[in-house]
Amino acid sequence: MPTLDLHTHSDQSDGTCSPAEVVRGAARRGVSLLALTDHDTVSGCAEAAAEAERLGIAFVRGVEISTRLDDHLHILGLGVDIGERGLKAALGFALAKREERVRRTVSQLNEAGIEADFAQVRARAKGSLSRAHVADYLRATNRAQTRQDAFRKYLVPGRPGYVAGMGLDVNETIAAIRGAGGAAVLAHPGIVMSVLNLPAWRTAGLGGLEAFYAAHTEEMTRRLLSLAAKYGLFVTAGSDYHGPASGRENSIGVNVSEEDFAGIKKSLSGLAAWNT
Repeated sequence: MPTLDLHTHSDQSDGTCSPAEVVRGAARRGVSLLALTDHDTVSGCAEAAAEAERLGIAFVRGVEISTRLDDHLHILGLGVDIGERGLKAALGFALAKREERVRRTVSQLNEAGIEADFAQVRARAKGSLSRAHVADYLRATNRAQTRQDAFRKYLVPGRPGYVAGMGLDVNETIAAIRGAGGAAVLAHPGIVMSVLNLPAWRTAGLGGLEAFYAAHTEEMTRRLLSLAAKYGLFVTAGSDYHGPASGRENSIGVNVSEEDFAGIKKSLSGLAAWNT
């Protein structure tokens, strides 16, 4: 079965591998089509693209943009022109809001008697700052055992460090991706079913659904394939790989049928911003 992965993260956001290391890991797993989709940044795409070209892997320049609708409502931008002015402006706004969110998170933790230092949290991020870096700080200072433990104790709704998302709205996100020549794909739709609004988002320009996703059950995948067909959306596949020491057990690469692989490649073939 073909192996691809259109949803991966490097240390330019909350992953633990460099962009080149992500590509080398994908090559070891037999991935033949790969995208790097760091959170609200494209800073790792050039390095990853160069390594993919060296190793002969088809590579898609991408990004995962967080929206303020829901903590888990993210839109993948696949095949984007990483230098396009509108996308750069949108990501600049998103990154500024990430900084503000983390500052507020640290402030609330301190108010709750959980000592935290923003400068030390910020120093953990090589690129896009996130709550994962707060979690890593809390783990390093012995307030949690893992990233997931830190989130459960301090950073989810109802906990002292929780601050709601502050980024772009869904329509703005889709517009920024399409303006950069990319395809807008709803990431991990199985975990945002409670806020799903595919008719409206399709009208706004949503192009695809990440139906094949590491955490989706077979039943959920079938349901999403049906929704994709109903709304005229193409499907993609992604692992949401974050690397070792991230606390996520999923490995890079997703296996799909020859038919699905051909369909995904066809859907992406019109995008200019990828290495063939």
